[in-house]
Amino acid sequence: MATKKKESLKLAEIDPRDLLAAGCHFGHRISRTHPKIKPFLYTSRGGVQIFDLIKTVEFLDKARKFIAQKVRDGEKILLVGTKRQARRIIRQVATETGMGFVNTRWLGGTLTNWEEIKKRIKRYQELKEKMEAGAFKKRTKKEQSLLRKELADLREKFEGLVPLEKLPAALFVVDIVREKIAVAEARKMGVPIVAIVDSNGDPSLIDYPIPANDDARKSVELIVKIIGEAIKEAQKLTVRKEEK
Repeated sequence: MATKKKESLKLAEIDPRDLLAAGCHFGHRISRTHPKIKPFLYTSRGGVQIFDLIKTVEFLDKARKFIAQKVRDGEKILLVGTKRQARRIIRQVATETGMGFVNTRWLGGTLTNWEEIKKRIKRYQELKEKMEAGAFKKRTKKEQSLLRKELADLREKFEGLVPLEKLPAALFVVDIVREKIAVAEARKMGVPIVAIVDSNGDPSLIDYPIPANDDARKSVELIVKIIGEAIKEAQKLTVRKEEK
């Protein structure tokens, strides 16, 4: 009996000119260069490192294909970006694709103390459901105030983790220097990491590094959107597979 050929993933070609227009090629000042990022650099200009965008395209393509494969396998990705330039796009892409996200503050133990984190997520969901059902109205004003305060605190910390029923299959990170605790936890727990790595970062810490500017809003948004499109394409294939 002939086996059915697996439907291939169709991703739009990454145009280096788009990366150039978004400022993905700009790194930090030469004095802040991490020695292990040098193979990804093309030159320097005005004391600022310039990335080789041909390599950026190559590694971005590898990264998105890895994430897409995880999604095709039915897994969840956790998107992490707490810096101002990343918050909106991280939430947007995660919300559009049903993935987990952290865009305000990484809570220590999110991965290394996952069982306890799951309890807090459950508590958040329970309180949210009770509030929406009007159950808070039966309490005293003081109790209502305390419950609403608790709910607000839990929402800020755990809302983005609700889609995760277990540890994520991979982490996608914007700025590995800022998110060093998240990176350390993922490495400890054996969770693969995909990340934008600027010229001050160590790419050897990352399974799928994307050498690029992680400070400019346009650069961050473009790369996160490219990852988001890969997730969406993988989800389309998963849905078609389930329909057969």
